[in-house]
Amino acid sequence: MIGKSLRPLPAAEFDDRKARHLLNRAGFGGTPRQVRALADMGLRRAVDYLVDYEKIDAPPVRVDQFDKDIMQPLARDQRQALRQARRTADEVTLEQFRQLRQSAQRADRTQIRDLQRWWLARMIETPRPLQEKMTLFWHGHFATGYRAIEDSYHMFVQNQLFRYHAVGSFRALAHAIIRDPAMIAYLNNNQNRKEAPNENLARELMELFTLGEGNDYTESDIKHGARALTGYTYHDDEFINFQSPQYQRLHDHGMKRILGETGNWDGDDFVQIILTRPVAARFICWKLYRYFVNDLPGVPRKPAQQFISDLAKVLRDRNYHLKPVLKALFKSAHFYDSANIASQIKSPIQLIVGAIRSLQVPPRNLSVLLSAAELMGQNIFYPPSVKGWEGGRAWLNTSTLFVRQNLMIYLLTGRLPDTPAWESDGPTYDPMHLIEHLRSPQGMVKLRDAVTHLLGVNLASPPHPSRLDVLVRFAESGGGTLEKAMLVALLSLITATPEYQLC
Repeated sequence: MIGKSLRPLPAAEFDDRKARHLLNRAGFGGTPRQVRALADMGLRRAVDYLVDYEKIDAPPVRVDQFDKDIMQPLARDQRQALRQARRTADEVTLEQFRQLRQSAQRADRTQIRDLQRWWLARMIETPRPLQEKMTLFWHGHFATGYRAIEDSYHMFVQNQLFRYHAVGSFRALAHAIIRDPAMIAYLNNNQNRKEAPNENLARELMELFTLGEGNDYTESDIKHGARALTGYTYHDDEFINFQSPQYQRLHDHGMKRILGETGNWDGDDFVQIILTRPVAARFICWKLYRYFVNDLPGVPRKPAQQFISDLAKVLRDRNYHLKPVLKALFKSAHFYDSANIASQIKSPIQLIVGAIRSLQVPPRNLSVLLSAAELMGQNIFYPPSVKGWEGGRAWLNTSTLFVRQNLMIYLLTGRLPDTPAWESDGPTYDPMHLIEHLRSPQGMVKLRDAVTHLLGVNLASPPHPSRLDVLVRFAESGGGTLEKAMLVALLSLITATPEYQLC
């Protein structure tokens, strides 16, 4: 039985505004036409359409999309030659190996930039917005930074892991992440062996990935969990098989006591034991709530606490499958409560991808967009720490607001700050499609109607009437003619408002 806090929104209340809210949160926004199509589907079908995205064709990701051999380990004869050079202080040979390593690192840094552009383009172009939105969620949840592991192909493999499990089984994803080469390297589990256990992965698995900091575990649980994860390592791009001599040599086969359970546990047992704790489901649903519903600064309000508890029950009852949880969330009246609409500050990626998808501006130069995202505080594949991005109010300060406004000018005009018009990047943007449906049979569009519509499709909540009046007066001062240049100017002003930063 579904919890009372998860009661669905009455079907008759699912209008364009709520459809836009759904598309903003379960994806990266959409055009007025896409919003209207979603509203016409009705609540249930709209949510199913977004969540059951496997029914929608999407460009496959090729396994050979990126070079897997840039950072491959040295071959056996190379390792022998390197050891011999070190023993004999053969500086010529050692320098050759240093040059080989540095050349590979340069090539790999180039490939991680290619990978960033590829993922940003995929978020912009995908017909499955929730899949990419959840891939971004897991990237921030199981945060892994390229700078620490220096292997772009491993970051690509992990990104694919998140995409594959995006709305699938959290249980399966948790088991997969302890086998993931990028995560193993990032949290040093390749150094975790029975003679000298390394606690990094065990600690973050409990603190940040499953239970939440300080919830229902002790330092002893972490130490015994680290012993369970001994021998969980990789070679080149592959996780070491449990039957391999290397695993058998590194793994601690002794008895461990984790969360009150005693046995000869390995890493998979460790995950299984963790997920028996009710707090695990609640922690995951709390993270989903902050990502999709409300950032919850401070202590969650009572309705939010009950909603998270009811979501957690769904997650437990469905054996940690995420689809039922997401469908319950996106169909709930609570999700569409006025307190939760326009309650989140757009992340830099949400701002960039959302603007391109909703306004249909040219995507411009992806490298410029990624640099802007970094300046605004979100450099994909480079989370600031294992905690991921703090998000919420941390996205905004005087510096990032300036970048946000310049970014929107760049998307709308192709011009970077302090560059002349003839250096515009890409095609000229024509926003006339945004108001075409407002034309009368005589081909006229009323100025106030146009400005009202532009505010409605760009702001998550209705603006103060004074905002409308100011924009109308601005247009009138420019002659009141709704030509391309005037619409771009109006959009530039609208996207510079504080309200535009919210979704």
